Order: sequence, then C-alpha cells, then structure tokens
Amino acid sequence: MAKSHPSKAAFRFYAELNDFLPGEDRQQNVPFLFYVSPTVKDAIEALGVPHVEIDLILVNGRSVDFGHRLSDGDRVSVYPVFESLDLSPVIRLRGRPLRDPTFVADVHLRRLTRLMRLLGFDVLYSSTYDDPALVRISVGETRILLTRDRALLKRGELTHGYWVRSTDPIEQVKEVVRRFDLGNQARPFSRCLTCNGPLHRVEKEDVLPEIPPKTARWREEYVRCQDCGKLYWQGTHHARLENTVKQILSKASP
Repeated sequence: MAKSHPSKAAFRFYAELNDFLPGEDRQQNVPFLFYVSPTVKDAIEALGVPHVEIDLILVNGRSVDFGHRLSDGDRVSVYPVFESLDLSPVIRLRGRPLRDPTFVADVHLRRLTRLMRLLGFDVLYSSTYDDPALVRISVGETRILLTRDRALLKRGELTHGYWVRSTDPIEQVKEVVRRFDLGNQARPFSRCLTCNGPLHRVEKEDVLPEIPPKTARWREEYVRCQDCGKLYWQGTHHARLENTVKQILSKASP
C-alpha cells in the first residue's frame, strides 16, 4: 500500500556545491520529499547537483556511498571534491585525487582550452565532440571533463568532471587553476595551442627554410610541436602572452 504522506530528508550542501542550487536554498537545509526510498545519488541529482562534484556524503553523521537509500528523517551533509585532503577514514566517492590532471573540454570552452594549453596543461578539444564522445574520452583516458552543461555532469558513468561557472575565458581558467590547485604545475609555452601536442626545441639550421627571413635575422630559438609539426618562436605578441600568463597565475592561488 502506498504511503499517504511522504517521507522527508534534509540536505545541506557545502562550499561551491551551493552554486547548483536556487538562491533561496543556498547555505541552509533543503527538504527532500519522497514516497519510495531513493538512493542519495538520485536525490542529490534531483536537487540539481552533479555527482562528479561530490567527494563526501554524511547521513546522520555517518559516511555513506552513492547507493545508500534514504529513510524518513535523515539529515544529509554533502561536501565537494577535496583535491588535497586525506579522506581515508571515510568513504571517498571519487577514489584518489588526480595528481597529474588532464582535461577534455566541451564545445563551448574553446578559448578556455587555448589558455589552459598556454599554461602547459593537457586539454583535448574538438568542435566535433558530442556528449557521448566527451564522456567516453573522460572515462577512457581518466580526464576531467570541463563543461558549461550541468546536465552532462550527471551522466552516471562519469567519475571526474567540473562545471565551469564563469563565462569569461580569463576568469574560467583562473577558476579551473584554483579548483584543482594547478598553480605549481603550470609549464607555460610548453604545449601547442592548436593541437595540444608537446613542444620541443629544434636547431635553427634544421628549420631555416620555414622561418620568415626577417625573423631569422634576429631570432635564434625555435620549438616545434611533435604532433602537428607547427613551428613556434617568440614573436612580437610574446610579451602579451607572458602578461596573460602572469595575470592568470598571480590571481589564481586559492
């Protein structure tokens, strides 16, 4: 027989998980009504928070996994991903943090991708990647999926993902660097902005036919992408790019 009155649990979301909630539900207990006991994962995502942004769930003060089923009167505390804290005494929902993170970005994050590559981070991107491809790459290569689509992060098979809050590319990359504590891992000018391949030093004499004559008269150092073969050197725009890198890293510390 169906219950005449619903059961109720109270959810409290912490830190940046509140970004997914309506303004009136942030930083306070959120009621969740149910007739048939759902898993905490289903309840959390029904409230709008993707599971890949969660690292710890406490039900009545006890650590549980995503499959735990709610009971009437439960009090649920939900915490975001901790990249630098040891949560071994409790149930960590995402496994160990990625200490050498790589990324795949959705079609809306082209400019973020170029800025991340400018800092030396491995970011896959293609305008042809649809949602299934993004999920497949993220899972298959253990890459953090960067997206502006919150619904995409609710895909059950995903293990690592992040919803990029800002719409400004510079602010987006600062946000990602802060979120994953990447400041000390940046290696500017070490990756191809076009294809993501690593750059390697080449001898000027070996690439001389490819260098514009005016450039060859004053520039001695060159690097080439090992994947697409594109040749790079420090041109007149290099100072602007250096300033961009400094702007991002100086203001991206936690």
